[in-house]
Amino acid sequence: MAKTKAKAATRLGRDSQPKYLGVKIFEGQKVKSGMIIIRQRGTKFLPGRNVRRGKDDTLYAVKEGVVKFGTKGKIRFDRSRKRAKVVYVE
Repeated sequence: MAKTKAKAATRLGRDSQPKYLGVKIFEGQKVKSGMIIIRQRGTKFLPGRNVRRGKDDTLYAVKEGVVKFGTKGKIRFDRSRKRAKVVYVE
């Protein structure tokens, strides 16, 4: 007879690490050049004035200023329209 009941199988250490995505600096906050504003997968937010997009779609500030969020009308390849969220630094 077993002393303890059988337990569920373990994951054996194959759980992936969290990626810490999301908005890092919110509207109205000050940024310096090079500071990360948003970490994202894909282009949920688009870069506006004084904001650039990194190779992993991270948005970062190019100039010092205050972060602003807005929307912009975007036309897709099939001629349909989409409201896109845009990040600015002013």
